[in-house]
Amino acid sequence: MKVRTLTAIIALLIFLPFLLKGGMILMLFAYLLALIALKELLNMNVIKFLSIPGFISALALIIIMLPQDAGEWVQTIQLKSLIAMSFIVLSYTVLSKNRFSFMDAAFCLMSVAYVGIGFMYFYETRSEGLHYILFAFLIVWLTDTGAYIFGRLMGKHKLWPVISPNKTIEGFIGGIICSLLVPLIMQFFVNFHLNIWLLLIVTVILSMFGQLGDLVESGFKRHFGVKDSGRILPGHGGILDRFDSFMFVLPLLNILLIQI
Repeated sequence: MKVRTLTAIIALLIFLPFLLKGGMILMLFAYLLALIALKELLNMNVIKFLSIPGFISALALIIIMLPQDAGEWVQTIQLKSLIAMSFIVLSYTVLSKNRFSFMDAAFCLMSVAYVGIGFMYFYETRSEGLHYILFAFLIVWLTDTGAYIFGRLMGKHKLWPVISPNKTIEGFIGGIICSLLVPLIMQFFVNFHLNIWLLLIVTVILSMFGQLGDLVESGFKRHFGVKDSGRILPGHGGILDRFDSFMFVLPLLNILLIQI
């Protein structure tokens, strides 16, 4: 517990200045986190980061995370690069003499999309305003806290025992209920330009998908037989372990709250 607490404090001290500063420095920090997360995901499938598939995946990740407001050329490069990456990775299945399979190629492509989209919206959300990223963080935090408390006190029915045996339906619902405190309190300090009832509905959706994001990463780990995605954060695991919920919440938040 001491190691876990100390790691959380140090990580927060490192993370907060980047988050408060925003802009280019946060974007570069998001790139670093995304590359680490990609490495963790590839390592689960025993694909070395310092390999041809690893290099192509990292390059595709960098391209897919380019800022969308930089110009029309970004989407053009992204489309052509991802098409090229698909053919290169698929060709490598032949060149590697089946040591790198079609399933491995598909895994690389999905890993780039999964990690790249999540972390791109991390800095894109911050660029729209600090209150949006705070809104997302508080929803995830209160959802996790509520799910833990309700699960411990009232949990009787397993939510998805095959993937995450400790999660319960009661905890799932309790997490959603606790997340509703975020818009109810923040509305007095921040104008989201949205009716409070619609904001509550958006919060419920984000809370549900945040928990789904957690289950998805748990499914990855159970499938590949690993306890944590990495060891970069002692007591907490890897970057994926800490950002799994946000990678679902942030894109949805942009779609439902910012881009409307």
